[in-house]
Amino acid sequence: MSSGKAMLRNPRVAEKEKSQLLRALPSVNDVLGWPEMKDVSDFPSHAVFVRAIRAAVQGEREKIRKGERKREPSRNELVSEIRSRVADLRRGSLRGVINGTGIVLHTNLGRAPLDPAAIERVAETARRYSNLEFELESGIRGERSDHLQGLLCELTGAEAAFVVNNNAGAVLLVLNTLAEGREVIVSRGELIEIGGSFRLPEVMAKSGAILREVGTTNRTYIEDYADAVGPETAVFLRAHPSNYRIKGFTAAPSRGELVALGKEKGVPVFEDLGSGLIVNLPEFEATGEPVASLVVRDGVDVVSFSGDKLLGGPQAGIIIGRKNLVEQIRRNPLTRALRIDKLTLAALGATLEIYRDGGIPPTLATLRVPLKELKNRARRLARKLRAADQSGKFQVAVREEESAAGGGSLPGITLPTMVVSIHHPGVSPEAISQAFRALEPPVIGRIREDRFLLDVRTILPEEIGEVARGFSGISFKG
Repeated sequence: MSSGKAMLRNPRVAEKEKSQLLRALPSVNDVLGWPEMKDVSDFPSHAVFVRAIRAAVQGEREKIRKGERKREPSRNELVSEIRSRVADLRRGSLRGVINGTGIVLHTNLGRAPLDPAAIERVAETARRYSNLEFELESGIRGERSDHLQGLLCELTGAEAAFVVNNNAGAVLLVLNTLAEGREVIVSRGELIEIGGSFRLPEVMAKSGAILREVGTTNRTYIEDYADAVGPETAVFLRAHPSNYRIKGFTAAPSRGELVALGKEKGVPVFEDLGSGLIVNLPEFEATGEPVASLVVRDGVDVVSFSGDKLLGGPQAGIIIGRKNLVEQIRRNPLTRALRIDKLTLAALGATLEIYRDGGIPPTLATLRVPLKELKNRARRLARKLRAADQSGKFQVAVREEESAAGGGSLPGITLPTMVVSIHHPGVSPEAISQAFRALEPPVIGRIREDRFLLDVRTILPEEIGEVARGFSGISFKG
């Protein structure tokens, strides 16, 4: 064979070496007898320990079969891998993370964090029995929804209220109750699709209502609704545009026009607000984000919105409106399938009490953090990251950026923010991002212009130290 070419490896020799490496792997019983294992005092149980050992050995077996492992793993390597797997098993799959994306209502990261008061209420409700469906005064069975109805009516001015497990469920329930087998008139421009392939027309179809589209994608007039009314008309529907806006050559009837037509024709108006803003904050007035109390004041018959978006509570679908219609909705047999549990009820109740007492939950506070404070927060994080850089090769800088509310809230509106940019020569931003996700707790950032960014709008001041401590253990070769 010519000297310019490498000798081809004999496949039989390669397979023989793989077989030898596979036979050299220890058994579970072998590992259980290793002295190094006796030094580990925090194994939760023998079953978990054995599961971690099997997973570690199987992982090495797969590496050998794929040709990724060319030598026998050392005992120290296996012990380290087993300990790591035990830690993963103890942590569970659902874990808390630090949100460095800047997206306040990040759907993939669980949307709104709860206020400490809501967390404490959940813990209090979880640790003992509760009067979930029990009237303490009379000693008879009660309704779980009664715990929230008074608060919601006080805050929104509605006659009645009812809560289910999410807003998609609320839309389904309202339409099934008021329009099953009959027509719901809605503008084509409001037939939305949002994250997770949630499509309003499909939810309407599952409710049993018949969709009647009017107008065009960008222009719909009140006359379009009036012309579509017939004997089978059950509801006028207005839908929040969620995560998009149509701009330019557009037209849509006002809420007041649709309410007036509804009264004239005897057709109730149902509005899906989506985001769930229930206080009229000056910062949001220019965004056009509807406020629940103002929508009720405008005369809309039934309103629904989410609990875990701008409201700042747990996942829930909140229904408010005219008493006779809400009572019909409450009596629908589907409410059994869509009802909230006691922990959601506790968290939502505590969140609503914050509003009642004149406060705001963490979500709205995060959206309102001034840029000056964010600059100070970013500089502090950058200083700590530079001090924690063991390699001395990371380039850490502070710069101004933009972020979004997320969760389909405040569509088209960007928030001025500050980010810490992290760069390492010869290492991709994807690799840096992966290293941050592997920390404990995991830190989630975003990538832009070939830089890994940590947006301090969503990193709490008390989390800065955690990010820096984790960062101190990140290193790359080269």
